[in-house]
Amino acid sequence: MTEPFDAVEVIAAKRDKHELDDAQIDWVVDAYTRGVVADEQMSALAMAILLNGMNRREISRWTGAMIASGERMDFSSLSWRTADKHSTGGVGDKITLPLAPLVAACGIAVPQLSGRGLGHTGGTLDKLEAIPGWRAALTNDEMMAQLEDVGAVICAAGPGLAPADKKLYALRDVTGTVEAIPLIASSIMSKKIAEGTGALVLDVKVGSGAFMKSEPMARELAETMVSLGNDAGVTTVALLTDMSTPLGLTAGNACEVAESVEVLAGGGPADVVELTVELAREMLAAAGKDHVDPADVLASGGAMDVWKRMISAQGGDPDAPLPSPKETHVITAPASGTLTRLDALSVGVAAWRLGAGRSRPGEQVQAAAGVVMHAKPGDQVTAGQPLLTLQTDTPERFERAVAALDGGYDIGAGRVDSSSVVIDRIR
Repeated sequence: MTEPFDAVEVIAAKRDKHELDDAQIDWVVDAYTRGVVADEQMSALAMAILLNGMNRREISRWTGAMIASGERMDFSSLSWRTADKHSTGGVGDKITLPLAPLVAACGIAVPQLSGRGLGHTGGTLDKLEAIPGWRAALTNDEMMAQLEDVGAVICAAGPGLAPADKKLYALRDVTGTVEAIPLIASSIMSKKIAEGTGALVLDVKVGSGAFMKSEPMARELAETMVSLGNDAGVTTVALLTDMSTPLGLTAGNACEVAESVEVLAGGGPADVVELTVELAREMLAAAGKDHVDPADVLASGGAMDVWKRMISAQGGDPDAPLPSPKETHVITAPASGTLTRLDALSVGVAAWRLGAGRSRPGEQVQAAAGVVMHAKPGDQVTAGQPLLTLQTDTPERFERAVAALDGGYDIGAGRVDSSSVVIDRIR
């Protein structure tokens, strides 16, 4: 077959700051998926997109081409309306775990296709795999049956969903082009639109522990994704949320599952509860069911019942003890005073170095690895009291994890303003 374009001319067009037309975009995404455009050529194009950007039409067309590379799911046969949530990733971000069963307990089904962690941001599937017996891989039929029966599923996306994205995602990670907003937006939204949910709430993180370090960049990403979703007929809204400090008091795998269960039991850290309830309200409103208050449902224990059914349906034992670490190392407060700062990136890198995350795709993670925080900014601490407990099965990892936390927290005088984790709402 004769190809209608040449990869070099498409790369050169974006290199020279020209708009790519619809036919060029459709071809290059399809040709890359087929292997006609080589990795090094797509790397060059990704870098040109990072440096020179794309307009709204180009991003929308690129997203459509990624969706067209694979299958589309359809939940119209379910007796439930559906809503989904996507987080751009952070440290201690276990929100999906209590959120999916909570929204289901409120009467809206949640088809949550989740991913694995890479680098300092944790992966939802890695966390859930700390539960004995739980499995991430479901067929489409199994997923649909569980959604109808339980109302919530958290599982891995199948290989047929936006395969162009799967290929491009791995390439961006090793070519320094992860931060390109057109590529982040199209990556996330191609999967979410192909997934076929009726409503989508985006949790766009901003701060040291997020991919988007500055509020203007996070806002641009949120606005881009909201417009892509709404243009595709998916009711889409975004919350900008703070990721300068880790969420909750744990960052890791089993320890985050334990904290999520605390939230479902009516306890847990205030910031995790706040964000879970806020996102649930947005999902219910987007799906047309805003007369139910998720805070009441959480307090009633209804979400815990759904959690147990959801975990059991995927082979997990919700009552089994979670893995505990073979080794721990306690970092104590060097002085008395107020903890004024606890840097999310430092904690995330420490958890990663302890074995909670991976350096390359396919690497095994440790279920019991992570960081437990004994104080959050604003808390009073006394010299010598435990500040952070590091957990791992391989104690030779402690040295580099401790190094990651050097300069990652401040203790001083005065008070810290307690502000909401939600910065803004974009629709």
